[in-house]
Amino acid sequence: MEANRQILEAELEREIFTHSQTLFTQTAKSRQEQWIENLVKTTLLILTLLIIFPLILIVGFLFYKSLPILSFEFLFSNPIRGMRAGGVWAPFLGTIYLVVVSLLVATPIGVLAAVYLNEYARNNWATRITNLAVVNLAGVPSIVHALFGLGAFVLFARMGRSILAASLTLAIMTLPVIIASTKEALGAVPMAFREACWNVGASRWQTIRQIVLPNSTSGILTGIILQVSRAAGETAPIMFTGAIFFKALDEGNIFAYNIFDQCMALSMHLFTISTQVPDVPEALPYGTAVVLLGAVLLINAVAILFRVYFRSRKKW
Repeated sequence: MEANRQILEAELEREIFTHSQTLFTQTAKSRQEQWIENLVKTTLLILTLLIIFPLILIVGFLFYKSLPILSFEFLFSNPIRGMRAGGVWAPFLGTIYLVVVSLLVATPIGVLAAVYLNEYARNNWATRITNLAVVNLAGVPSIVHALFGLGAFVLFARMGRSILAASLTLAIMTLPVIIASTKEALGAVPMAFREACWNVGASRWQTIRQIVLPNSTSGILTGIILQVSRAAGETAPIMFTGAIFFKALDEGNIFAYNIFDQCMALSMHLFTISTQVPDVPEALPYGTAVVLLGAVLLINAVAILFRVYFRSRKKW
């Protein structure tokens, strides 16, 4: 009896195995779908590499051309001999001032505007016009922002050509990016979170402050990262409102500028030594470009670290 039972179990296992093999055998259609899936994946990988590869080439080329001049002395010394020698301390510090002040102005205004548009504003013609204005403002050329900053801050507000006037111009120019990214981040928070808070008696502002904003911080920081990159690289807005051709500073003093002073900036300094100053050493413009790129990457890296930290604290 035991032998018969074992024989029956073995036959049953063979039948199950045969049936499973037949059940999971690929058909012609499944093989075609798998081939299309692999083709799409390979195509997307190639497109991604085509985007990354030129960036690596550009950065590598800049570093290679700037190696003869890159050093701590180059970073912490002022331009000398008609900007044909020396370093980039004055324009580097000016760029940091412009980016930080514009960030301090644009971030709270942009975030609060996005909170109102996403959480409080009704879906009516006024809200739609406001959203359209934000989108259109993002497409305005930087030279137009420069003329607006010249008229509004330098002349009308009587700020003169200064770091403050240039930073406010950059803040207005980058506001649409912060507003749009913040709206997307707020919209990504599930509505169920809000409804759960309202059901236990929390007010709308309590819900926003305790639930919505903490869970959308990583997306908000993405907009801030984009703001930093654009503000650091712009030339036209600051050229009209606060940047100066040359200004010597106390080397190493991070408080050498006052917000009502004019300042040098890396983007304008790079343009100047590349087009207006003759007999400039070949490595000098490339070194300036690397410092500008490094400053942007440094500020972005700090923002990215904060974004990773807040993203890790998400509850969903």
